[in-house]
Amino acid sequence: MNRRRKVVRVAFVGPFTAGRQGAHWYAAHHALPRLLSRAANVTVHAYVHDPDEGEEVIAYGNGRRVGGERVVYEDVELPGRPEDVDDAAFARMQERWPMGHLAYVFGLTRKELLRLPLAMPGRVLPLEGSEEEGAAALEALLPGAQAPFLGPDAA
Repeated sequence: MNRRRKVVRVAFVGPFTAGRQGAHWYAAHHALPRLLSRAANVTVHAYVHDPDEGEEVIAYGNGRRVGGERVVYEDVELPGRPEDVDDAAFARMQERWPMGHLAYVFGLTRKELLRLPLAMPGRVLPLEGSEEEGAAALEALLPGAQAPFLGPDAA
């Protein structure tokens, strides 16, 4: 969470979401951002970042995909010869990629956006329990949230 910019990262936590396999899992599972976009009447961005393979950002609005972009790193064309591209030029280039553009939209740097999963405080919301317990845990994480709690029948 970045309170200053009012950005919250919501992600599943489990053995299937760790590492490169986790990036591929997130790329295939977008029910949560789709449902949140419809329930909260906001644009929700789902992103996948695999530092070895590529990055993708998909936007959802009113439960539907409304945009997105993907970059596969091995397909990126560098301006000139690779040995002539210095760190500053490469960083400017990354700012135009999906994660850099999303960071700009949120008023963050690319580095800040990529570090959101590592930011503290973090909270794990259990998937078990009653709707009331889930709603209370979500409200504690997002004080003043206007979105209704998505119960098990919402999917």
